[in-house]
Amino acid sequence: MKDMTDTRGDPGDGTGHCSPEGSGGLLGTGAATSLAAVFKALSDPTRVRLLRYLADSAGGTVCACHLPGALGITQPTLSFHMRKLQDAGLVDREQRGRWAHWSVSAQALVPIRAFLALDPLPSTGQTSQHEDGHLYFS
Repeated sequence: MKDMTDTRGDPGDGTGHCSPEGSGGLLGTGAATSLAAVFKALSDPTRVRLLRYLADSAGGTVCACHLPGALGITQPTLSFHMRKLQDAGLVDREQRGRWAHWSVSAQALVPIRAFLALDPLPSTGQTSQHEDGHLYFS
C-alpha cells in the first residue's frame, strides 16, 4: 500500500518542518501595481531599446527628431511608445520649440533597481502621486 503521509512543507531534511517565512514582508498592493505598470511598459522591445538609447545618450537628453531614424521606426510609432514610457513614469519630456526632448527619469529607476536586486524597497514601499502625475515609491 502506498504511503499517504502528508509531506507538504517537508524540506526534505527529515525533520518534517518547513522553512520559516520570509522576514521582508509582502510587497504592498500599491507598490506591486506601480511596478507591474513599469514592467508592462517595458514588455515591448522597441520601448526597451528607446529607454536604453536615452540612458546612453550624451548629455542625458535626446531630441525626438533623432529617434525615428536611430531606431528605424516612424514618428507615429515613436509617439505611441514614448507615451507608454511617459505614462509609466520612466521618461521625462521637455518641449523645446517645435521638438520634444526626452530623458530617462532617474527617480523612477530607484524602486525598479531595488526590486530587481531583490533589496528591500525604499522606505515603506508605499506609492504617492507627484505633481508630474507619476507614481513614485516613498
